[in-house]
Amino acid sequence: MHHMVRIAAVGDLHYSKSSQGTWLPLFSQIAQAADVLVLCGDLTDYGLAEEAHGLVRELASIKLPVVAVLGNHDYEGGHEAEIRDALIQAHVHVLDGETCEVHGIGFAGAKGFAGGFGRGTLGAWGESTVKMFVQEALNEALKLEAALARLRTEHRIAVLHYSPVSATVEGEPREIFPYLGTSRLEEPVDRYPVTAVFHGHAHNGSLVGETRTHVPVYNVALPLLRRSTPEQPFKVLTLSSSPDAPR
Repeated sequence: MHHMVRIAAVGDLHYSKSSQGTWLPLFSQIAQAADVLVLCGDLTDYGLAEEAHGLVRELASIKLPVVAVLGNHDYEGGHEAEIRDALIQAHVHVLDGETCEVHGIGFAGAKGFAGGFGRGTLGAWGESTVKMFVQEALNEALKLEAALARLRTEHRIAVLHYSPVSATVEGEPREIFPYLGTSRLEEPVDRYPVTAVFHGHAHNGSLVGETRTHVPVYNVALPLLRRSTPEQPFKVLTLSSSPDAPR
Protein backbone atom coordinates (compact mmCIF):
# COMPACT_ATOMS: atom_id res chain seq x y z
CA MET A 1 0.00 0.00 0.00
CA HIS A 2 1.68 3.20 -1.20
CA HIS A 3 0.86 6.60 0.18
CA MET A 4 2.18 10.07 -0.63
CA VAL A 5 4.40 11.85 1.88
CA ARG A 6 4.95 15.60 1.57
CA ILE A 7 8.31 16.78 2.95
CA ALA A 8 8.70 20.51 3.64
CA ALA A 9 12.30 21.69 4.02
CA VAL A 10 13.72 25.03 5.12
CA GLY A 11 16.92 26.20 6.81
CA ASP A 12 18.46 29.32 8.32
CA LEU A 13 15.57 30.50 10.49
CA HIS A 14 18.09 32.36 12.69
CA TYR A 15 15.61 32.53 15.57
CA SER A 16 16.59 35.39 17.91
CA LYS A 17 15.19 37.11 20.99
CA SER A 18 13.28 39.49 18.73
CA SER A 19 11.72 36.67 16.68
CA GLN A 20 8.98 35.83 19.16
CA GLY A 21 5.69 35.18 17.36
CA THR A 22 7.04 35.97 13.90
CA TRP A 23 7.37 32.34 12.77
CA LEU A 24 3.81 31.19 13.52
CA PRO A 25 2.42 32.15 10.07
CA LEU A 26 5.23 30.25 8.31
CA PHE A 27 4.79 27.16 10.52
CA SER A 28 1.03 27.28 10.00
CA GLN A 29 1.53 27.37 6.22
CA ILE A 30 3.97 24.44 6.42
CA ALA A 31 1.53 22.42 8.57
CA GLN A 32 -1.09 22.70 5.84
CA ALA A 33 1.32 21.88 3.00
CA ALA A 34 3.33 18.99 4.44
CA ASP A 35 3.42 15.79 6.49
CA VAL A 36 6.94 16.24 7.87
CA LEU A 37 9.21 19.29 8.34
CA VAL A 38 12.98 19.21 7.75
CA LEU A 39 15.08 22.04 9.27
CA CYS A 40 18.52 22.47 7.71
CA GLY A 41 20.50 24.20 10.45
CA ASP A 42 21.08 27.73 11.72
CA LEU A 43 17.92 27.35 13.74
CA THR A 44 19.19 30.00 16.19
CA ASP A 45 20.97 33.28 15.48
CA TYR A 46 23.64 33.41 18.20
CA GLY A 47 23.62 29.79 19.35
CA LEU A 48 21.85 30.58 22.63
CA ALA A 49 19.73 28.06 24.52
CA GLU A 50 17.00 30.68 25.08
CA GLU A 51 16.71 31.12 21.30
CA ALA A 52 16.20 27.36 20.93
CA HIS A 53 13.53 27.36 23.63
CA GLY A 54 11.70 30.18 21.84
CA LEU A 55 11.81 28.33 18.53
CA VAL A 56 10.58 25.12 20.17
CA ARG A 57 7.57 26.93 21.64
CA GLU A 58 6.53 28.09 18.16
CA LEU A 59 7.27 24.71 16.55
CA ALA A 60 4.87 23.11 19.05
CA SER A 61 2.00 24.81 17.22
CA ILE A 62 2.31 22.69 14.07
CA LYS A 63 1.93 19.11 15.35
CA LEU A 64 4.15 17.74 12.55
CA PRO A 65 7.10 15.37 12.89
CA VAL A 66 10.26 17.52 12.66
CA VAL A 67 13.72 16.41 11.51
CA ALA A 68 16.66 18.80 12.02
CA VAL A 69 20.40 19.28 11.85
CA LEU A 70 22.32 22.10 13.53
CA GLY A 71 24.26 24.79 11.65
CA ASN A 72 27.31 26.92 12.35
CA HIS A 73 25.22 29.63 14.06
CA ASP A 74 23.91 27.01 16.49
CA TYR A 75 27.53 26.40 17.57
CA GLU A 76 28.41 30.12 17.92
CA GLY A 77 27.54 30.43 21.63
CA GLY A 78 29.09 27.13 22.71
CA HIS A 79 25.64 25.89 23.79
CA GLU A 80 25.05 23.38 21.00
CA ALA A 81 24.41 20.55 23.50
CA GLU A 82 21.70 22.60 25.24
CA ILE A 83 20.16 23.55 21.90
CA ARG A 84 20.12 19.90 20.85
CA ASP A 85 18.54 18.89 24.20
CA ALA A 86 15.84 21.57 23.91
CA LEU A 87 14.91 20.29 20.45
CA ILE A 88 14.98 16.62 21.48
CA GLN A 89 12.76 17.33 24.49
CA ALA A 90 10.29 18.87 22.02
CA HIS A 91 10.36 15.54 20.09
CA VAL A 92 12.43 16.94 17.21
CA HIS A 93 14.63 14.28 15.54
CA VAL A 94 18.05 16.01 15.73
CA LEU A 95 20.50 14.24 13.43
CA ASP A 96 24.28 14.43 13.92
CA GLY A 97 25.30 11.20 12.24
CA GLU A 98 22.00 9.57 13.27
CA THR A 99 19.00 8.43 11.25
CA CYS A 100 15.26 8.45 11.73
CA GLU A 101 12.29 7.15 9.81
CA VAL A 102 9.11 9.18 9.38
CA HIS A 103 6.08 7.89 7.44
CA GLY A 104 8.32 5.26 5.85
CA ILE A 105 10.90 7.82 4.60
CA GLY A 106 14.46 7.48 5.91
CA PHE A 107 16.43 10.56 6.95
CA ALA A 108 20.21 10.71 7.51
CA GLY A 109 21.71 13.95 8.74
CA ALA A 110 24.84 15.82 9.79
CA LYS A 111 25.87 19.46 9.96
CA GLY A 112 28.56 19.06 7.34
CA PHE A 113 31.50 21.43 7.07
CA ALA A 114 33.45 23.72 4.75
CA GLY A 115 36.50 22.99 2.60
CA GLY A 116 35.78 23.72 -1.06
CA PHE A 117 34.66 21.83 -4.13
CA GLY A 118 36.19 19.70 -6.89
CA ARG A 119 39.82 20.52 -7.65
CA GLY A 120 39.58 23.37 -5.13
CA THR A 121 38.94 21.04 -2.18
CA LEU A 122 41.42 21.74 0.61
CA GLY A 123 43.86 18.88 1.20
CA ALA A 124 45.25 17.65 4.53
CA TRP A 125 48.79 18.91 3.96
CA GLY A 126 51.12 21.30 5.74
CA GLU A 127 50.30 22.90 9.07
CA SER A 128 48.52 20.90 11.75
CA THR A 129 45.68 23.45 11.83
CA VAL A 130 44.99 22.81 8.12
CA LYS A 131 44.97 19.07 8.81
CA MET A 132 42.50 19.60 11.67
CA PHE A 133 40.24 21.66 9.41
CA VAL A 134 40.21 18.97 6.74
CA GLN A 135 39.70 16.25 9.36
CA GLU A 136 36.55 18.05 10.54
CA ALA A 137 35.14 17.87 6.99
CA LEU A 138 36.09 14.19 6.76
CA ASN A 139 34.46 13.46 10.12
CA GLU A 140 31.20 15.06 9.00
CA ALA A 141 31.26 13.12 5.71
CA LEU A 142 31.84 9.88 7.66
CA LYS A 143 28.88 10.68 9.95
CA LEU A 144 26.65 11.12 6.92
CA GLU A 145 27.98 7.96 5.28
CA ALA A 146 27.46 5.83 8.40
CA ALA A 147 23.90 7.13 8.71
CA LEU A 148 23.04 6.51 5.05
CA ALA A 149 24.47 2.99 5.33
CA ARG A 150 22.09 2.16 8.19
CA LEU A 151 18.93 3.15 6.35
CA ARG A 152 16.91 0.37 4.71
CA THR A 153 14.02 2.51 3.52
CA GLU A 154 12.81 2.84 -0.05
CA HIS A 155 13.72 6.57 0.06
CA ARG A 156 16.81 8.03 1.72
CA ILE A 157 16.92 11.79 2.34
CA ALA A 158 20.25 13.43 3.28
CA VAL A 159 19.92 16.49 5.53
CA LEU A 160 22.86 18.91 5.83
CA HIS A 161 23.58 22.53 6.68
CA TYR A 162 26.63 22.94 4.43
CA SER A 163 26.36 22.21 0.70
CA PRO A 164 27.81 19.03 -0.88
CA VAL A 165 27.98 20.62 -4.36
CA SER A 166 29.08 23.96 -5.81
CA ALA A 167 25.95 24.31 -8.01
CA THR A 168 23.71 25.41 -5.12
CA VAL A 169 26.17 28.03 -3.86
CA GLU A 170 26.32 29.71 -7.29
CA GLY A 171 25.25 33.31 -6.78
CA GLU A 172 27.43 33.77 -3.71
CA PRO A 173 30.75 35.62 -4.07
CA ARG A 174 33.20 33.10 -5.54
CA GLU A 175 35.74 33.98 -2.85
CA ILE A 176 33.54 32.41 -0.15
CA PHE A 177 32.60 29.19 -2.01
CA PRO A 178 35.08 27.13 0.06
CA TYR A 179 33.35 28.23 3.29
CA LEU A 180 29.86 27.21 2.10
CA GLY A 181 30.43 23.48 1.81
CA THR A 182 32.64 20.76 0.38
CA SER A 183 32.66 17.96 -2.17
CA ARG A 184 33.69 15.63 0.66
CA LEU A 185 29.98 15.58 1.59
CA GLU A 186 29.05 14.60 -1.96
CA GLU A 187 30.98 11.30 -1.85
CA PRO A 188 28.72 9.47 0.66
CA VAL A 189 25.61 10.72 -1.14
CA ASP A 190 26.84 9.17 -4.39
CA ARG A 191 27.73 5.89 -2.69
CA TYR A 192 24.16 5.06 -1.66
CA PRO A 193 20.78 5.34 -3.40
CA VAL A 194 19.76 8.77 -2.11
CA THR A 195 16.50 10.35 -3.27
CA ALA A 196 17.40 13.97 -2.46
CA VAL A 197 19.68 16.22 -0.41
CA PHE A 198 18.52 19.31 1.49
CA HIS A 199 20.93 21.95 2.83
CA GLY A 200 20.97 25.63 3.83
CA HIS A 201 23.77 28.08 4.69
CA ALA A 202 24.13 29.71 1.24
CA HIS A 203 21.62 32.58 1.59
CA ASN A 204 22.49 33.95 -1.87
CA GLY A 205 23.04 30.65 -3.63
CA SER A 206 20.92 28.74 -6.15
CA LEU A 207 17.82 26.65 -5.46
CA VAL A 208 18.74 23.37 -7.20
CA GLY A 209 21.81 21.41 -8.19
CA GLU A 210 22.81 17.78 -8.43
CA THR A 211 25.63 15.44 -7.49
CA ARG A 212 27.82 13.60 -10.00
CA THR A 213 25.34 10.69 -9.99
CA HIS A 214 22.42 13.11 -10.55
CA VAL A 215 20.99 13.09 -7.02
CA PRO A 216 19.01 16.35 -6.72
CA VAL A 217 20.36 18.85 -4.18
CA TYR A 218 18.05 21.57 -2.84
CA ASN A 219 19.30 24.76 -1.14
CA VAL A 220 16.47 25.63 1.25
CA ALA A 221 18.03 28.64 3.03
CA LEU A 222 15.05 30.78 4.03
CA PRO A 223 16.47 34.13 2.77
CA LEU A 224 16.93 32.55 -0.70
CA LEU A 225 13.44 31.00 -0.70
CA ARG A 226 11.85 34.27 0.45
CA ARG A 227 13.30 35.99 -2.61
CA SER A 228 12.63 33.15 -5.05
CA THR A 229 9.23 31.85 -3.94
CA PRO A 230 7.84 34.39 -1.44
CA GLU A 231 4.36 32.87 -1.61
CA GLN A 232 5.80 29.54 -0.34
CA PRO A 233 9.20 30.11 1.33
CA PHE A 234 9.94 26.41 1.84
CA LYS A 235 10.59 23.50 -0.51
CA VAL A 236 8.00 20.72 -0.71
CA LEU A 237 9.06 17.33 -2.06
CA THR A 238 6.31 14.72 -2.47
CA LEU A 239 7.34 11.06 -2.41
CA SER A 240 5.45 7.82 -2.74
CA SER A 241 6.18 5.68 0.31
CA SER A 242 5.38 2.09 1.15
CA PRO A 243 6.12 1.67 4.87
CA ASP A 244 5.42 -2.06 4.75
CA ALA A 245 7.68 -2.81 1.78
CA PRO A 246 10.52 -5.28 2.43
CA ARG A 247 13.71 -3.44 3.34
